[in-house]
Amino acid sequence: MKENKSQKNVQDRGRNDAAQEKSKSRVQEYIEVIIIAILLAVVIRTFVVQAYKIPSQSMAPTLLVGDHLLVCKFFYGVKIPILRRTIIPVSQPQRGDIVVFEYPMDRSKDYIKRVIGIGGDKIEIKNKNLFINGELYPDRHAVYTDPNFYPAVVQPRDNYGPVTVPEGSLFVMGDNRDASYDSRYWGMVELKDLEGKALVIYWSWNSENAKNLFAKVRWERLGSILK
Repeated sequence: MKENKSQKNVQDRGRNDAAQEKSKSRVQEYIEVIIIAILLAVVIRTFVVQAYKIPSQSMAPTLLVGDHLLVCKFFYGVKIPILRRTIIPVSQPQRGDIVVFEYPMDRSKDYIKRVIGIGGDKIEIKNKNLFINGELYPDRHAVYTDPNFYPAVVQPRDNYGPVTVPEGSLFVMGDNRDASYDSRYWGMVELKDLEGKALVIYWSWNSENAKNLFAKVRWERLGSILK
């Protein structure tokens, strides 16, 4: 009888040990899955695509406050993080691209603007008319909301240049020209500071003017391809 009890206790301990091992195995699997998911998220955010939210009207009406964008991080090449050195070049920014970049005056911030001039371009603005390489540029994305014109000695908004964009740099402006703080004020963007090209609006939220939650979503903007 004692022997049977002893055998039963051994069997019970065996079952408990097996259950504990199984439980540990599951916990280990969960941890591994979480770690892999985190690593994938970091890789995707660093090298593939990243989400951004528009906080200002500087790119209106192309981009509105509350628009959420997907930005392709490798469109202009794969960079080494922190060093920001391109190791796999892909393409070069073109005039008209909407780009996200580190703000040169405060690298803790990202800005989004449209490329106006590339390396070698001569940029000049005369009474809000944009000239590139001496020719009037058909600036179809530009919007002007202020009828006033300021001379260059007052501010560079309406009269600027001429200046030549250095190689390896970009001249950028917001589409809302009278309300954009851009290259006219603080200078060029170096190619190494590009974060990527803005591709699509995946979500748009109007937090101010709508009366109910359903109406706050700008449904017509969802999935809009940026041009």
